[in-house]
Amino acid sequence: MTDHPTPPYPEQQQPMPGRTDAMTPRPDHGEDSYVGHDRLLDRKTLITGGDSGIGRAVALAYAREGADVAIAYLDEHDDAAETKRLIEQAGRQAVLIPGDISDPAHARAVVDRTIAAFGRIDVLVNNAAHQATFAELTDIADEEWQRTFAVNIHAMFYLAKAAVPHMRAGASIINTTSINAQSPNEQLLAYATTKGAIHNFTAGLAQMLAERKIRVNAVAPGPVWTPLIPSTMPADKVASFGENTPLGRAAQPAELAPPYVMLATDEASYITAATIPVTGGRPFL
Repeated sequence: MTDHPTPPYPEQQQPMPGRTDAMTPRPDHGEDSYVGHDRLLDRKTLITGGDSGIGRAVALAYAREGADVAIAYLDEHDDAAETKRLIEQAGRQAVLIPGDISDPAHARAVVDRTIAAFGRIDVLVNNAAHQATFAELTDIADEEWQRTFAVNIHAMFYLAKAAVPHMRAGASIINTTSINAQSPNEQLLAYATTKGAIHNFTAGLAQMLAERKIRVNAVAPGPVWTPLIPSTMPADKVASFGENTPLGRAAQPAELAPPYVMLATDEASYITAATIPVTGGRPFL
């Protein structure tokens, strides 16, 4: 709890969707710390937004726990290649699938390519997200509102719908929601609204899939030090990012991976329709 960087961070900005190598300090994805124990041995997994941030940390953890990992990402090819290297370094198979998951045809193609490579999907992690910061309602373009919903919630529907026929009893879907689902940041209105929708989608889908013995849960991060932050927030907000938590700092991506691992294991066999907050002490009520 005391080894990670605390604000103030250097003021910094980069173009959307952001790149890991341009961040100071560099995010910790568990490269030197995560130790696997074969808890996901031979599972076949698909992670959206797996090129960087939380997605990379989850991909690395899954691989070290014995899973093969398909990574869906937009166009951050350098970041995706590094995630692939980490998966393969762990002795597991990695598949990279670039493209826009807000396009329903591409979302279906992501599932098809994963099935072609692995034969099935045991764990689907819906993690990819789009956000942007706006001070006024009138600053939010219609296209921006629609883009946020298309990436953050519509894509989850497309992917789950395509993946479920290839999932066996005991499989798991894990969605990334946010502290913003319950405590919305007014400057992230579109993003926060979609995260509330994801929270509801998770609970409803869990009930719908219970008869098939497919579990559906969510993780609700608080502030996490990922490329999304310097690419979507003003530099002064980046410098103070996370200081409003009781722990006084943003999480590192590595600190988010353990709940995604736990929810994917058989140890979580009676957990469905749940949301696990990882918020640095901010209540998720």
